[in-house]
Amino acid sequence: MPGKIIFYYNPQSRAATTRWMLEEVGADYEIRRIDFAAGDSRSPEFLAINPMGKIPTIVLDDGTVLTETGAILAWLADAFPDAGLAPPLGSSARGTMYRWLFFTGSCYEPAMTDRMMRPDAPGSKQSLGWGDYDDVIDTFEKVLQPGPWLLGDNFSAADVYVASSLGWGGMFGAPRIKESAVIQDYVARATARPAYARANAG
Repeated sequence: MPGKIIFYYNPQSRAATTRWMLEEVGADYEIRRIDFAAGDSRSPEFLAINPMGKIPTIVLDDGTVLTETGAILAWLADAFPDAGLAPPLGSSARGTMYRWLFFTGSCYEPAMTDRMMRPDAPGSKQSLGWGDYDDVIDTFEKVLQPGPWLLGDNFSAADVYVASSLGWGGMFGAPRIKESAVIQDYVARATARPAYARANAG
């Protein structure tokens, strides 16, 4: 089992997803708060750890730095197999978990940002990796319809990422999120988990 993880965190950021996952797997972690207003994310000390100046960022006990939500969640699922948040290596279910980890970061987040920041900007479904926002939401609704989780009966690391991201999208007024009963039911199921409550306790 890994040793103590140093976790750079601000609750009003994507790092909230990582904290949820840390609680799901039962990791031993130490929070180092990043105050954006104070410029912590651009300090020389933090930039030496993550030159992008972004969180989530974790540092493993051997000094390895991990960034990018999907990568962190996948690593945690592997590092804590007893938590049962990743299907067996080589299984088709494992491939499905990877699909939704990558889809969330490479399709949902940029599509949502594009729609909310440039609502009238023309785009090409062929040239944009995420197609367009409505295609992304249609895809989520289709995969979530059977339920209860992305992998059927088994909650996985991908559910932490997808439910967290859809929850944030709804909070920030991303189109179609609050109006979708399928998405809202899924987010409600996921955020009813005890680890989510612990991650958001303070």
